[in-house]
Amino acid sequence: MTFCYIWEFRVKPSTIEAFEVAYGPDGPWVRLFRRSPDYLRTELLKDSVDSFRYLTVDYWQDRRAYERFRGDFRTEFEDLDETCRAYTESEGRIGDFEVQDGP
Repeated sequence: MTFCYIWEFRVKPSTIEAFEVAYGPDGPWVRLFRRSPDYLRTELLKDSVDSFRYLTVDYWQDRRAYERFRGDFRTEFEDLDETCRAYTESEGRIGDFEVQDGP
């Protein structure tokens, strides 16, 4: 079953453009994720009321595929995470979800 996880970010006003590039469809996060054949896609959502609040939704074939990716690319993931912390005031995992396909 398709797995996804959702993160919430509070972005520093001076780094919005850099954040959107980093987490956008051609940014370094997506490029890293694409190294796994089990990665499906990422959605970057910007709050329509609070322009400094964003969500990311990352989709994988299943939870095991994501966990395998995290093990295989641990160092690259942690390095990129450290770099991107400069863009945010806060971040937090909202949760892990299984995509329900149909009724």
